[in-house]
Amino acid sequence: MTIRSARPDRGQHFRPRMLCLNKLEVIVVEMQDPKSGVTGSEQKLNVTTIPHVFAGKDIIAWIANKMKTPPEEAHVFGTMLVAFGYIYPLQNHKMLVMCNDTSLYRFQAPYFWPTQKWVADDSDYAIYLAKRNIRKKGMLEPYEQAHYNHLHKWLNHKWDFIVMQATEQYKAGKERKKPDRVVFDCQERAYWILNRPPRRTHSAMDCGPERLIDPNEDEKISFDQYRRKNMFYQQAIMRSKVKSSVSLGALVKYITTYKTHDPFLAPCQPSNPWQTDNDTYWTLNMRGVDVPTKMRVERWSFSLFELLTDLRGRDDFKVFLKKEFSGENLAFWEAAEELKWGTGSSMSAKAETIFKTFLAPGAPRWINIDGRTMGLTVKGLDHPHRYVLEAAQTHVFLLMKKDTFFRYLKSPVYKDIQKKALSPETHNFSPAQLEQNAQNRSPGIHPIILWQQEEEEKAKTAAASAPVDVKAMMSKIDRKK
Repeated sequence: MTIRSARPDRGQHFRPRMLCLNKLEVIVVEMQDPKSGVTGSEQKLNVTTIPHVFAGKDIIAWIANKMKTPPEEAHVFGTMLVAFGYIYPLQNHKMLVMCNDTSLYRFQAPYFWPTQKWVADDSDYAIYLAKRNIRKKGMLEPYEQAHYNHLHKWLNHKWDFIVMQATEQYKAGKERKKPDRVVFDCQERAYWILNRPPRRTHSAMDCGPERLIDPNEDEKISFDQYRRKNMFYQQAIMRSKVKSSVSLGALVKYITTYKTHDPFLAPCQPSNPWQTDNDTYWTLNMRGVDVPTKMRVERWSFSLFELLTDLRGRDDFKVFLKKEFSGENLAFWEAAEELKWGTGSSMSAKAETIFKTFLAPGAPRWINIDGRTMGLTVKGLDHPHRYVLEAAQTHVFLLMKKDTFFRYLKSPVYKDIQKKALSPETHNFSPAQLEQNAQNRSPGIHPIILWQQEEEEKAKTAAASAPVDVKAMMSKIDRKK
């Protein structure tokens, strides 16, 4: 490691988790107590005798005895200490977990603790990799070799300096005793695996973007903020309450319904593309796919919102409405969505078209809504804005939800798509195949290209469904003759 005299001010970056880290450090200090801590001993690693080494089962037993917790929770807590870099393994360096067996571990030096707030700089990492490259004679781990090649291109302007630093550190390391050299190598490797983890490996030190507001700074509240808080609390007191049993029942029902569709609780079929670099899942669940998957079709039955959110499900719903000669409600709902999320320049023209098509007396696709909602909507169209159709859209949505949606679920259209739906088999990739998938990863389709394709499909659909002018067609035929 490169010793620096000045520390960068990164306190705010670590401040949200400092309380957790301080608690962990108190436990680690107690573990290292000569009288009541974990008892270490000299152990042989290959042919080298390493001092102050302890087994994973010993520290798990100490945690269980100290905190009065079951061994399973003590195992999880030990893994947390390894994941945050307070304990490092001497044998299996790639897995930052605590094993409940005779695996060997040592306490990390306080210099490498997260609360020191050292920045894991690319230059330091490049020096470390260059030093390992010299020691291993070019035989780095695959992920280290990938990082080494990337940093060589990125820091090419000062690569001579990096190699010089690595060479000097390598020479200084050879002058140490072999046990000290092995210990320092394990310490440094554990630090960099924590701060530069291999691919598809999560690090406990990962954190979000820098905060613009200091969370520990005393906030000065103005009189206007106090007034708004007072109004909010008054409205909260007057708001109608729901029994805890009712809300818990609704939560249990929601979890029971969606648990098989949650990627955190159930695996993606056929495989998770973020973990396997295989895009079959995305291909099967594209918007315009001909035959959807069974999981996707099952999700349509959860609610009308789920059905309309999925464009493939919405197309299937349109087919059903066309057979029942009642597609004007869905067409109005789509027109209101397009007005809500469309461009501001075309808002007036879209509002006028919607009025002539759905709301005007004698309109070709007139919708049946109550007089009060119709009056408010027509009055609002004099000065159109994005949410001018919100009341009418909600009314139409509730009509479809209470009647049309349940008839669709019982219709032959939905049952037929259920029978045709695909049920992909689960992929079982070996580690070698996962590496091959990562190397053969293909770039995805740009969102703008997808948007252009959708607009072209919409234009074709609109042209096909537009009314035919018979007089114009006859005049064209006469001209050709």
